[in-house]
Amino acid sequence: MPSSILLLNGPNLNMLGLRQPEIYGRDTLADVEAMCIEAGKQLGLTVEARQSNYEGELVTWIQQARDVFDGIVINPGAYSHTSIAILDALNAFEGKVVEVHISDIHAREEFRHHSYVSHRADHVIVGQGIKGYTMALDELANRLLA
Repeated sequence: MPSSILLLNGPNLNMLGLRQPEIYGRDTLADVEAMCIEAGKQLGLTVEARQSNYEGELVTWIQQARDVFDGIVINPGAYSHTSIAILDALNAFEGKVVEVHISDIHAREEFRHHSYVSHRADHVIVGQGIKGYTMALDELANRLLA
């Protein structure tokens, strides 16, 4: 049975392709999700994609993932820098976690340099554009299927 991965995207990622394309590119969230589902199949993973602009909804999904998913790929967006609640939810998740950021958060405004989620993540990928998502899936496949 394939390992199951929850792909979570946080606030404003539903605006991919429209919001600051010079930073985030022109691909849409639908493009990213389709790419990840296909990449997951190639890696022997099933991928379920979700996005929310609401912190509490992301926390609930992470809590519900405990007995359902083997791993989480998360781009928490701006919540990376503010949400201890998401960190606490991830700390209760027993599977593997990979954090993804499309842009290089360390080369941007200083307030973006710190991520609470990174404290829990098993691996962090920044600044690789949307390719970072498939890199995250590859990392999870290596960790889960090895």
